[in-house]
Amino acid sequence: MIGTLVNTAAVIVGGAIGLLLKKNMPQRITTIYFQAVGLFTLAIGISMVVKMDHILIVVASMALGSLLGEWLNIEAGAEKLSEYLKKKFRIGSDKFSEGLITAFLLFCIGSMTILGTIQEGTGGSSDLLFTKSLMDFFSAILLASAFGFGVIISAIPLFIFQTILTLIAMYAGRFFTPEIIQGLTSVGGILLIGLGINILEIKKLRIMNMLPALVVVALLLWWF
Repeated sequence: MIGTLVNTAAVIVGGAIGLLLKKNMPQRITTIYFQAVGLFTLAIGISMVVKMDHILIVVASMALGSLLGEWLNIEAGAEKLSEYLKKKFRIGSDKFSEGLITAFLLFCIGSMTILGTIQEGTGGSSDLLFTKSLMDFFSAILLASAFGFGVIISAIPLFIFQTILTLIAMYAGRFFTPEIIQGLTSVGGILLIGLGINILEIKKLRIMNMLPALVVVALLLWWF
């Protein structure tokens, strides 16, 4: 669990530095920061999708997962939770919810998260999560300077998510075959591309409602 703890601390510290930078940032700089974050997110998503395998399963997973997420209305629940946290911590920023969701998705959807937690959960090295922590530290600076305090709060769901993955790996490590990891990476990349589109304000996509696709693709690849 040391890798996840270090990762959580890196996001909090990086986010705090980003908040300090945000205070003295003029509007035109903030605007270009949002554009940079959006392009950065698109680039990460595209890099994850490039090596996509099992295209039909990925397409089916996106379709079924999105329908399930829309039925559960995950995005509305996430927004209610973020609004509750916003009131709880008395935060006035109108970008709190967007920052929380954007940071969580960026930090938690990716092959390094999956591979790092599996490696640590099966008794291996934490080096991959340490590398991810360094990357997330600098990403948190960039995100917090654009979105504000929500990026720091994203450390909480990050810790919970990576802890769950680590525990699953401890007791069911064989479930994460190379095919399943690749499938999760491909679907995660598609979701990050959608997130980048949201940040750039090209079109509003309900990315949170598409998250069940990650579970669906893992189950389909395991089944078939």
